Amino acid sequence: MAQEFNKKFIGTVDRPRVSVFKSNAAIYAQVIDDINGKTFVSASTKEINPPAGGAKKPVETAFLCGKLLAEKAKEKKVLKVVFDRNGYQYHGNVKALAEGMREGGLEF
Repeated sequence: MAQEFNKKFIGTVDRPRVSVFKSNAAIYAQVIDDINGKTFVSASTKEINPPAGGAKKPVETAFLCGKLLAEKAKEKKVLKVVFDRNGYQYHGNVKALAEGMREGGLEF
């Protein structure tokens, strides 16, 4: 029986989907293969340790989260992805996350 997807983007094994979720406290991203229902890697701004001098700005931590996600994805041999921002506007933290992923080596 074929799976039905009610999404605009569908991740495959060759090109998984990066799903973004934002809360008031953090931003989360995960690399997902929707066909097999498998999450390859995930990262959040809660994993980023602030420097000893104090907390970074949310945009800076989102950028570092994107780089962290890209590093984890490259370890799993994922280089090309589909970026699903889940309806969030492409600015601020979402844009910084995407730029961090690009700088980390992911292509989308």
